[in-house]
Amino acid sequence: MNSVKTGKIYGINGPVIYLKGKTGFKMSEMVYVGKEKLVGEVISLDKDLTTIQVYEETSGLTPGEEVEATGAAVSVTLAPGILNNIFDGIERPLEKIADSGGAFITRGVSVDSLDTQKLWDTHITVKPGEVLHGGTVIAEVQETHAILHKCMVPPDMEGTVISVVSDGQYTINDVIVTMELLDGSRKELTMMQKWPIRVPRPVHHRYPASVPLITGQRILDTMFPIAKGGTAAIPGGFGTGKTMTQHQIAKWSDADIIVYIGCGERGNEMTQVLEEFSQLVDPRTGNQLMDRTTLIANTSNMPVAAREASIYTGLTLAEYYRDMGYDVAIMADSTSRWAEALRELSGRLEEMPAEEGFPAYLASRLSAFYERAGMMQTLNGSTGSVSIIGAVSPQGGDFSEPVTQNTKRFVRCFWGLDKTLAYSRHFPAIHWLSSYSEYLNDLSGWYSDYVSPKFVDYRNRLMALLNQESSLMEIVKLIGGDVLPDDQKLVLEIAKVIRLGFLQQNAFHKDDTCVSMEKQFKMMDVILYLYKKSRQLVAMGMPMSVLKAEGIYEKVIAIKYDVPNDNLQLLDLYKKDIDDFYHRVIEKNA
Repeated sequence: MNSVKTGKIYGINGPVIYLKGKTGFKMSEMVYVGKEKLVGEVISLDKDLTTIQVYEETSGLTPGEEVEATGAAVSVTLAPGILNNIFDGIERPLEKIADSGGAFITRGVSVDSLDTQKLWDTHITVKPGEVLHGGTVIAEVQETHAILHKCMVPPDMEGTVISVVSDGQYTINDVIVTMELLDGSRKELTMMQKWPIRVPRPVHHRYPASVPLITGQRILDTMFPIAKGGTAAIPGGFGTGKTMTQHQIAKWSDADIIVYIGCGERGNEMTQVLEEFSQLVDPRTGNQLMDRTTLIANTSNMPVAAREASIYTGLTLAEYYRDMGYDVAIMADSTSRWAEALRELSGRLEEMPAEEGFPAYLASRLSAFYERAGMMQTLNGSTGSVSIIGAVSPQGGDFSEPVTQNTKRFVRCFWGLDKTLAYSRHFPAIHWLSSYSEYLNDLSGWYSDYVSPKFVDYRNRLMALLNQESSLMEIVKLIGGDVLPDDQKLVLEIAKVIRLGFLQQNAFHKDDTCVSMEKQFKMMDVILYLYKKSRQLVAMGMPMSVLKAEGIYEKVIAIKYDVPNDNLQLLDLYKKDIDDFYHRVIEKNA
């Protein structure tokens, strides 16, 4: 015990404390602060001054109290039991904390991150004499109904297996494999490993984006797709639907695992997530959605330093499952609150502020966060991905503020939410003119092979019609719509069909909440066929008033509700309806 390095508190400034003199502490080392052993991290070292940020409430701390080093960086525990669990920003399980300390997190609470008593049915996958490298799978555990947990050799280890236990029930702390390292020393491996949250887990190499993350949301999958291993930002003002959009992606996307980070959000929003997710049935497995979800809850009333750490905690958990070969999607809600935590800590440290008071290193922190996404070949040769979808909450919905602008530099997918759309009940309120996706070209080969060679062309034609509508609406606002020629009136009518029938989606309708790529393509096909036939009629001199009187446009808008997802053949009948409408108009006006 005498070798433990300690120091004494000299000054306290909110979550930041100072120690005078030489402490022997290391940069980014985890420490225990005061009598209650509050968790902290060394963030600055000087010859005579050590600065520590504390991840818990510091009221009641006094100068002179002792700070104790742990010798290790702030790390997370990686083992079976992460899924179907809810943690705070530094991976303490909230359920366990509630059992020991009640509804509010008490300070200095010390609980194991994962259940160390639970016995897991374990299948050992290595034999004595095998040479193991970092990332090699040594055991398999059915963690939940949906996910097989693969226990791996820590990334920085290599050696030969000396002995293994037989298949059976073990806790995460039981030794299951003993190996001899290259230097001749012995290492006992359990199912558990620790990893520092600020260090990306190593991989073999990164693949370019080539496979989309299918979300079931038409405006995302068709208009502004994100790749598996991609990055996206959802910026929007209060009430525009950032959290709901992330919920929809979490519920319906084809990611294997969801890591939801509630970073500085309101407590009632996180409660809604917990209640909703625990009741939802996973459409892929028929089991609970929580079976493949883990939640990091750091609400707005929790200590600000832990909010800054929560993003990295969630990322490290995601990278761990990626190393097993899974596709993981991270929902970070919201990175603006995280940036505000950086700003507050930076202010306490008396650093020189940059734009709007944010620290000068805001851009590099954001880039380091988003750079940890990607589709990777892992150390054991499997392929896994981490996709990051970060919500941004610009104050007053102003997209020119620093967090939105810097995020835009590092993400390749921008889903701009529009308050006008949200207040007119058009959801998802992603505006097609302020949003973009740089993944479209990368994914065009996948669309061509797995959906249709015409897919990207159809998508571009819909976008062109929406852009034309935007230009025409400027004229309509100035002099009214009656002066437009019929071909331009038709563009406005078809753009309305695209907006209401395709882009708008009802999260509470059983057939519209999640839509397959095949249905999305067939809906585009019907809309463009309607446009083609209508254009032929207008070219014959038929007025738009006659075409609108037939009610075909409203019928096509209602496709999303009228065609069940399990009976897409009905979509083919709509072309017949359009042909009937075409002939009917000609006969009536002959």
